[in-house]
Amino acid sequence: MITPVFELSQDPDFLTIIIKVPYARVSEFDLHFEGNSFHFYGKPYFLRLTLPGRVVEDGREKASYDDSGIFTIHLPKETPGEKFDGLDMLTALLAPKKSRSAKPLVEEMDAPNENMEEEEEFYWEIEQTPQKDNLEDSLCPTGSYGFGSQKSGVFRRLQDELNEVVDVKSPDITSASERREKRLAAEAAKFDPDHYLADFFEDEAIHRLLNYKPWWVNAYELMMNAQENTSWISFTEDEKEQLRKFTNRTFLLDKTTSQQVYLSLIDILLAYCYEVCATEGENNVESPWNIRKLSSTLCWLESFTSISEVLISFGRRVLCYPLYRHFGLVIRAWNDTIMILKLGKSAILKCLLDIHKIFRENDPAYILNDLYITDYCIWIQKANCLFSRMNIPNSFNLF
Repeated sequence: MITPVFELSQDPDFLTIIIKVPYARVSEFDLHFEGNSFHFYGKPYFLRLTLPGRVVEDGREKASYDDSGIFTIHLPKETPGEKFDGLDMLTALLAPKKSRSAKPLVEEMDAPNENMEEEEEFYWEIEQTPQKDNLEDSLCPTGSYGFGSQKSGVFRRLQDELNEVVDVKSPDITSASERREKRLAAEAAKFDPDHYLADFFEDEAIHRLLNYKPWWVNAYELMMNAQENTSWISFTEDEKEQLRKFTNRTFLLDKTTSQQVYLSLIDILLAYCYEVCATEGENNVESPWNIRKLSSTLCWLESFTSISEVLISFGRRVLCYPLYRHFGLVIRAWNDTIMILKLGKSAILKCLLDIHKIFRENDPAYILNDLYITDYCIWIQKANCLFSRMNIPNSFNLF
């Protein structure tokens, strides 16, 4: 368990506790307080505080969470106007309410017929260590990743959680070039000629999948046949609700970083289009694995510099990892991605929201939302979407 960064403040009526829990699963927060005891749990974070004064649950308590990973809790004081001393003594606040007494190793027992003193209850407590914001991770990163390569140091804090999400080991101390070298070696070792040939010659299932038409195919046909410039994309109520939950912010990206963001978006969309085709639009328990495994951006924290790098990476991974390893599915995913890009920001956003939902409902893939997908959902709504300037080919012709 990780002790999160936290701070406390107060006004005459409320005690405010701010807890920083980046990359936690929002749907699984557990909060309990009574008197001067406060407990907070949200995997992988655990916080237990002994408050310097008493708080009460009377209906005025409230809590909020934002996309930057800040959990803010307002607790009513049992005695309004009381001043709580020592709110900046964080180590003391982490201490348990009582310490175990040191009993002698050997005790003289009373006679059997006398009442025996009740044995002291074993005190189960998780050890806690105060945390600080690690500014060195952001100021001097040895390895950066995430949306726009703007994150670093995440894996140092959440190594156990993220080992199941990405294939690259120790990304915080691994450069982008080293990650690519290791990815290519892993793909070469994973390629199975027998599996590839079996799917190539016994392709009845492949042809069935290729005949599936996702929603964007119909939308693209309507757009191409339309006489007016009308949007053919609509959002469900669940999608609209998710959009309302995002925190609006601005991303400052230079030219090189902006290009990397666009290229990684294409990489993620390719993996998503393959998944939709392979499952015929019916997400299952393997969907989170398929998307992140086929996307080098998500699985290896890759940063691309050209469209050809994206396509070659995606093609290699389709022929190495999923259940169906057929080059026809690579071409189909590319053609589908082209349709989505031409449909515009609404279509791209709708796909990203579906990916966000797939990851949100999976442990531990939900962390990829914090690293990439949430930022993409916010950024794409204000992006210029200048894909025409990136020389995107209309067909897959790399080999």
